[in-house]
Amino acid sequence: MSSFNRTIIEEFRANAGQVGGPFEGSELILLTTTGARSAKPHTVPLGFAREDGGGDGGKELFVVASAAGADRHPAWYHNLLARPLVEVETGRDTYEAVAVPAQGARRDELFARIVRAEPGYGEYQARTRRVIPVVALQRTHEVPAREGGIAGKLLDVHGWLRAQLALVRELAREEPRGAGAASLGLQLRQHCLAFCHSLEFHHRSEDAGLFPYLEQQHPHMREFFRRVGVEHRAIARLQEELVRALDAPGVGFSERVERMSRELEAHLDGEEAQLLPVLRALEA
Repeated sequence: MSSFNRTIIEEFRANAGQVGGPFEGSELILLTTTGARSAKPHTVPLGFAREDGGGDGGKELFVVASAAGADRHPAWYHNLLARPLVEVETGRDTYEAVAVPAQGARRDELFARIVRAEPGYGEYQARTRRVIPVVALQRTHEVPAREGGIAGKLLDVHGWLRAQLALVRELAREEPRGAGAASLGLQLRQHCLAFCHSLEFHHRSEDAGLFPYLEQQHPHMREFFRRVGVEHRAIARLQEELVRALDAPGVGFSERVERMSRELEAHLDGEEAQLLPVLRALEA
C-alpha cells in the first residue's frame, strides 16, 4: 500500500469518513478486497456513485476501476474478480458486499451517468483503449441475529449461506437472452463464487477448530463428527464442480445448483439439530 493511500485510510477511519487535502469535500468509501494471489486483505479509498442518489442505506454503490486512465486494471479489480466478497466502509457503516462488474449497455449507461457527475472519468477513458469497468457493490443479505454466543454465530453463518444460495438458484433459473445475457452471467458468476468461497471457509473452520474442540468435550459425538466430515467432503466436490462450470454455465448448471441446494439444506439442518443444544449448553 502506498503511503498516500495509507494516510487517507487512517484519516478516513479517524474522522467518520471525512478527509482533507485533495479529497476535501469529496465522498469516499474504503473498499477491502482479498488478494487474488496473496489471499491478504487489500484496502483502497475510492470515489463512488449511488444507484438513486439516496443515502448509504441503498442496496448498491458503484465504483470505477479507472486507475487514472492506465492501460491495466487496478489490482483491486483483479482481486474482486477472483474473490467477489468485499468489505465496504462508508464512514458511518461497514458491511459485506458482492462485487459485480456491470456489462454491456448497463455498463455504458452507468459510466455515462458517472461522467456527467464527474467528468474526470471521461478523461481517464480517453487515455486508454481498455473499457474502464464500473462495479456494483451489492450488499449481501443481512441475517437478523436470533441469539448470541457461538450458537447464534452458527445460525448467522448458516442463514447467510442459505440466502446466497437462494440468490444463486434464482439467477441460475433465469434464461439469459440477448443483451442481458452477459450481465446475468457475470452476476451469477460473482454471487456463486462468493457463496462457494464462504462455504469453503466455513467448513474448513469447523473441521480445524470447532469440531475437534467439541469432540474433545463430548467424545460420544465422535461418530457424528466423522459423518459430518464425510458430508463436508461431498459438498466440497459439488462446490468444485460448480466453480468449474462457471466458465460455461449453460445446460446442466441449474441442475448442479439445485443438487447443491438439496445437499446443503439437509446438511445444515442436521448440523443444527445436533450442534445447537451442545453450543447453547456451553454458554448456559
